[in-house]
This record gives sequence, structure tokens and C-alpha cells, in this order.
Amino acid sequence: MSYLEYNVKRVPTGLSKVLYLNWALILLLTAVASVGFLMLYSVAGGDISRWAEPQIKRFVLGMVLMLTVAMVPIWFWRNMAGLAYGVSLLLLVVVEVAGTTGMGAQRWIDLGFMRLQPSELMKITLVMFLAAYYDWLDIKKTSRPLWVLIPLMIIIAPTYLVLHQPDLGTAILLVAGGGIVMFLAGVSWWYFSVVIAAGVGLVAAVFTSRGTPWQLLKDYQYRRIDTFLDPASDPMNAGYHITQSKIALGSGGWTGRGFMQGTQSRLNFLPEKHTDFIFTTLAEEFGFVGAISLLTLYALIIVFCIISAMNNKDRFGSLLTLGVGATFFLFFAVNMSMVMGLAPVVGVPLPLVSYGGSAMLVLMVAFGLTQSAHVHRPRGR
Repeated sequence: MSYLEYNVKRVPTGLSKVLYLNWALILLLTAVASVGFLMLYSVAGGDISRWAEPQIKRFVLGMVLMLTVAMVPIWFWRNMAGLAYGVSLLLLVVVEVAGTTGMGAQRWIDLGFMRLQPSELMKITLVMFLAAYYDWLDIKKTSRPLWVLIPLMIIIAPTYLVLHQPDLGTAILLVAGGGIVMFLAGVSWWYFSVVIAAGVGLVAAVFTSRGTPWQLLKDYQYRRIDTFLDPASDPMNAGYHITQSKIALGSGGWTGRGFMQGTQSRLNFLPEKHTDFIFTTLAEEFGFVGAISLLTLYALIIVFCIISAMNNKDRFGSLLTLGVGATFFLFFAVNMSMVMGLAPVVGVPLPLVSYGGSAMLVLMVAFGLTQSAHVHRPRGR
């Protein structure tokens, strides 16, 4: 019996696939989303219809999508990876040409019933395509210059389009997520050393270019950097967001003010309280205990992704699972760092907690892919 024949016979089929789902991961995702529902109910002043109810409906739809994706064999998603990446790239071009503008950025496509943000889709399809690429590539060629240049181009193309929207936060996540997949695939440390050195040079160029005709960032992005370095320099304008965020975080103490008792959000001192800064509302109402509890749930999701990937003998499934787990980590790590003043404010939502349709549905589909890899992984006797 060949290796392929053996593995096909050991992969579950039909309704038996349900038994092989990673149910612990499903419960963790539901727990995190439930935290989001509570916080959206709170920041709306007890009005469930404003943000919490739409978010619950999206999560239910996302759960259906996740289970549907999970039931499809992982080889199908491997074969679809290139198409998924190409469609995402095309949608980014459509945004560039005829996208909807909001809050000074052109990031969405208006579908009538919802606004689609293709950059959210790209975060996952990029990981998916890179995993398929390294699954196809002979492992001996992984660190050869030509075969390193190809994934770099795969990463740079969408990053350029996203930067032009402009969306610095998503661009950073694309580069970081793609780089992590390359690292996990076995690309030599030397390449990453060069990239780090280039990154240092780019940071220097960003500061040097300020106020010149070849300025690399938008003015508002420079203001965000100034605010990060010294929030007190402009507490009522550019520094307002992070100043109010720190007040909310500090006022929560160890156990918080209590559910729906947060003054910063209830009195509307805290901006973007239902999206980017929802973590500060959680910390104000439930304190350090509530914040660390959410962080523990996030960490457990990452742990289950790592365990699933380590037990998967399929290279594509393993890389895809680790890539999705790494992207998920970047989501909450950047958001939490941002609202605590440890990183510049770059507009990254808190996964499964912040209000938003595209981010929620795309993330659930991403975990559907990890479930597909888990269900259909080769199993021994």
C-alpha cells in the first residue's frame, strides 16, 4: 500500500468528520466572541440592537462558514490557494479604483448589504498561498535566492496596494504574517537579518523624509508616531485617543469598576470604543483580572493551533495552521500594544471582540481552514 493510499484510507469521511473537529478550539472561539458581545452591549449603554445583536448574527454566520469550510478536504483548499490570492489582489485593485472612503481612507467595497474590506481577506489568503507555495517547493530550494524572491513579490504586491489606501496597520500585518510563514517554512536566518537591517534603514528614511517632497508617510501617520513617542504633547488632539485609553486602563485597577460602570466609555470620553479601543473598556470594567482572562483565552487558541500543526504530517496543513495562528496572534498583540501605548495607533481591531463584519467573517473562515487541516490530516493506525 502506497503512502498516499494509506493516508486516504485513514482520513475521515462523511458525517464522521464532525467527530474529528477541534471542539476545544470552537469553544474557545465562542468564549472570546461572547466577551465581545458583552462589551458591545456595555458600550452601547445596554442597547443590544446597536452593536451586539449584529455582531452575534455575524458570529453565527461565521460559525456556519467555519464548519462548512472544515468539511471540505484540505487538498481542495491547497488547490484553490492561488485563485483565492488572485481574487483578493484583484479586489484590492478594485478598492483602488472604485472603493468606498471612510475616516480618510479608501478601504472598502460597498456590496449593498455590507461593506467588504478586501485587505482583511488578503491577510488570510496571503498565508494560504504562501503555505501552498512552500508545500509545492522542494524543501532543498527553500533558501535559494530565486525561490526566496518569489514569495517576497507575493507579499510586496498586496502590501503596496494596502499602503496606498492608506492602511499602515494592515500593511504591517501582511509583511509580518508573510515573513512568519517564510520563517516557518525554513528560509535561512540570513535573509531575515537583511530584512531587519533594511527595516532599520526604512525607519530612518521615514523620519528623514518628513517635510520633504518625497515624504514616505501621510501627515496623519506621522502624527500617530509623534503621539506614540509623546502623547502628552497634544493631549486634546493627536494624543487624545491614547491619553483617554490609558486613563480607562488605569482606572480599572485589579477587578474593575463593574459591568456597564466604566466612566470613560459611558461618558464618551473614549473614542472608537466599540472597535479599536474596546479592550480598554474591558479593562476599565473588569480590571486586570478581566484583561488577563481574555489574554489567556487568546493564548489557548494559539496553543491549540500549534498542537494541531505539530500533529499534522501534511506540510500545507501544518504551515497553514501555524500561519493562521501567527496572524491571529499579531491581531491581538498589535491591538493591545496600541491601546496601552506600547505601539503607535495603527487601527487594528481586537479579533472576535471589536465590532466589524469583514474581520469577523474572514477570521472564522481562516479557522475553518485550520479545522479542515485538522480533520483531514494523515492519521496512523
